[in-house]
Amino acid sequence: MENEQILNCALDIGEQMLISGAEVGRVEAAIRFICTAYGCTRTDVFTITSSIVVTAFFSDGTRGTQTRRITVSRTDLTKLHRLNALSREICANKPDYGQVQEKLQKICAWTPYPLWLQALGSALIAFSFAIFFGGDIFDGAVASVLGFGLRYLTWYLQKAELNQIFVNVVASFLLSFSTILLVRSGIGSNVNKIIIGNIMLLIPGIALTNSLRDMISGDIMTGMLRFLDAVLVAAAIAAGYILAGQLLGGVV
Repeated sequence: MENEQILNCALDIGEQMLISGAEVGRVEAAIRFICTAYGCTRTDVFTITSSIVVTAFFSDGTRGTQTRRITVSRTDLTKLHRLNALSREICANKPDYGQVQEKLQKICAWTPYPLWLQALGSALIAFSFAIFFGGDIFDGAVASVLGFGLRYLTWYLQKAELNQIFVNVVASFLLSFSTILLVRSGIGSNVNKIIIGNIMLLIPGIALTNSLRDMISGDIMTGMLRFLDAVLVAAAIAAGYILAGQLLGGVV
């Protein structure tokens, strides 16, 4: 594999790992191991949530630097697991560039669950949380229907490549607006229980957990960035709820 291809290979995998929700330490380790497997004598990696910079010193005495800008992030633990397996396979077998790209494309193109099944899972989660937080069966049923629709809504908004904060404001607003109208129409009895069952689908729990993991492992800058992003997303969810309540004259 040529020097430029080594950097491309390592950065392609590191980029997809970061997009899939990997912590910074895992991304940097994977890039270093891949470069070392192909003969690099030293690899310096700097990673934050929005950028990866790699400088590799090759065995022939030359060196190269590449930068990747990360603009999207969607947690996908199955994809991350497959990327980890690919990075270990590369280190063990040292395949050529074409083979690596072929396997990477298959991982990126693979979708674990169809959208309807994801929506069904969201409905079940919304139902469970609505009951858990004190709603009755009827509230849970309403929450499940809204949760089913919420998954389709967020999918369409994300497909349009909108900012995640904007996506959460719109999703939270439409969810709260619909819930208030339904309860006032006699469909459901407790607005808060129905809304909270669905809000749990939007809460950035994994992002918050990864921010703490990054800070504990010493990646303070990345941890703070992820923590701030999680706080902004939570604030966006609250803003959508408040806006809907204000437009409809308060939550019943």
